Amino acid sequence: MILFQLYYEFFKTGLFAVGGGLATLPFLRDISTRTGWFTAAQLSDMVAVSESTPGPMGVNMATYVGYTTAGIPGSICATLGLITPSIIIILLVALSLKAFRNNKYVESAFYGLRPASTGLIAASGLSVLVMALWNDAGGSILRCINWKGIVLFAVLLVLTRWVKPTKKLHPICFILASAVIGIVFGF
Repeated sequence: MILFQLYYEFFKTGLFAVGGGLATLPFLRDISTRTGWFTAAQLSDMVAVSESTPGPMGVNMATYVGYTTAGIPGSICATLGLITPSIIIILLVALSLKAFRNNKYVESAFYGLRPASTGLIAASGLSVLVMALWNDAGGSILRCINWKGIVLFAVLLVLTRWVKPTKKLHPICFILASAVIGIVFGF
């Protein structure tokens, strides 16, 4: 039953998360609160692992959730659930490509999806930022702020924007450096 539930939850996510991997975050947060399969802290880890590993972020997160919930069969069901809507839509579009090519209604629909997709990605980016820079330590607001995360963010911003020798480095260098810093300083 858990395998069917994984497939179903990620099918819904794949059907409505327009805009890529970050657009799946609101859906994953909803899945977390309804099912209890993972916590907010685990969601942060999922984002970090999914961003760091090769492949589409949404698929990596579905595989991660499926594996932690029900092992290898769970990872297969969650991943298949996430990609099934895309496969169905691609097949339907491919079958009727000529009819869609110059249809003004289809063009208008895709034009209208752009702001929705942008909004989902912006909301996901903001939630990742809040998860990274805010602790649930309780007490004063100063204890709730993740000062190490803010310092790392500021250093990376300066290095990628204003320091000439590091501006041209490949982003993977910053990802690896951030991973090492995270391990060393216990993020």
